[in-house]
Amino acid sequence: MGFKSFLILPLAKWRAKQVKKTARHALRNQEKIFRNLIQKGAETSFGKTHELEKVNDYETFKKALPVRDYEGMKPWFDRMIAGEPDVFWPGKPVYLAKTSGTTSGVKYIPITKDSAPYHMQSARDAVFCHIAKTGDASMMDGRMIFLSGSPELEAKNGILTGRLSGISNHMVPAWLKKNQVPSWETNCIEDWEEKVEAIVNETLNLDMRLISGIPAWVQMYYERLLQKSGKKNISELFPNLSVFVYGGVNYEPYRAKLESLMGKRIPSVETYPASEGFFAYSDPDAEEGLLLLTDNGIFYEFIPADEYFNENPTRLRLADVETGINYALVLSTNAGLWAYSIGDLVKFVSKDPYRILVTGRIKHYISAFGEHVIGEEVDFAMHKACEATAAEIVEFHVAPQVNPPAGELPYHEWFVEFAQVPADMDRFRQELDKHMRGKNIYYEDLIAGNILQPAKITILPQGSFVQYMKSKGKLGGQNKLPRLSNDRILAQELFS
Repeated sequence: MGFKSFLILPLAKWRAKQVKKTARHALRNQEKIFRNLIQKGAETSFGKTHELEKVNDYETFKKALPVRDYEGMKPWFDRMIAGEPDVFWPGKPVYLAKTSGTTSGVKYIPITKDSAPYHMQSARDAVFCHIAKTGDASMMDGRMIFLSGSPELEAKNGILTGRLSGISNHMVPAWLKKNQVPSWETNCIEDWEEKVEAIVNETLNLDMRLISGIPAWVQMYYERLLQKSGKKNISELFPNLSVFVYGGVNYEPYRAKLESLMGKRIPSVETYPASEGFFAYSDPDAEEGLLLLTDNGIFYEFIPADEYFNENPTRLRLADVETGINYALVLSTNAGLWAYSIGDLVKFVSKDPYRILVTGRIKHYISAFGEHVIGEEVDFAMHKACEATAAEIVEFHVAPQVNPPAGELPYHEWFVEFAQVPADMDRFRQELDKHMRGKNIYYEDLIAGNILQPAKITILPQGSFVQYMKSKGKLGGQNKLPRLSNDRILAQELFS
């Protein structure tokens, strides 16, 4: 055991106990945060306009603050971006996290001096809980790689601005900096393919212990490592690599390919971070679900997914949720977001403690025929089809075909780039459709009623996913391909 792991192991065990203790008081935590947010928010321009000083309970809070997304609050965001202080939160944000918007183009999400510490603290606790469970802190004695965006930030009206993954580089504590790769110079390379090549050259002969990143980009990194080194698998190259940290997408469709490249299965830690906050991470005491972080300066609300587009949808506090229901996630935070719809869908699998699954995006669905298919369902079906046929995928996207050739019924079309094409493609298609029908009763009814025909597969050439993301300027970093869409715009671009 190295010196650093010797020191970290007891600290990780202590911190894991604190996390469990905090989770037992989730509702009390939420009430305390609610009161603190109202008190601070009442001092701001937004708070005064919405009369937050008159809010004394959750019911008056809901009346004062309608649920809105970025577009719905854009005039307020514009004032904050222009450098005006005390807009959403006292003072100015420390950072603006730059993300891709849906209708407003680029979005700028505030990170304040109150919210910033929770981003790195939560990432640390996710790893510490894993260490406490396994009793293995050896990763702290070697190198750790975080595949992220550039840490170079620009000042926008006096506020440092950049991608969240780049901002996070500025929050890494000094005691961890010596373990971190790639170097600052390599991390600042903007072109992703050039950056991956530089990371490969820099890490080829290092003692890598932990890798963190989105699975698709980690796969690209692994493949280049093996090409460069001539090794059979990553375990041969990095024998001490002991944990993979990921977030943002469902890992299961990628698992077979990544484990094939790795040469074995290594433990993984799932996280649920976003520019708006760090919400959850793997609960080491459970096989399923992420532990919801209820003491992170975030007050959570939940809207049943099937009511989200209603004029007056039901809004629930954490105390009122039920397991097994898809909810749209709504946040009020110490970064200055108020009744803010983040666009994600979550489902509770436990209430003691509160554990969630991330099941999709509000705006990423297929309901061209009333089936309302969501991300959780297509991920599950793809995972099962790959499992049954030994297929491995790079990426996929699903879109409805509403206007098929004359005489054909409409269908869902799956655009798939395979790393390993199944030997029996028809069986793969049947497995995919079978598990979709089992997951979504509306889809089952449409197939059984001859309204839709079973799914069709379109195989994309190798490199299609990378080329598409590159054409959109979204290659690498924390960028992800939407898994499904209710139109064929992305599908046509992928196909071309």
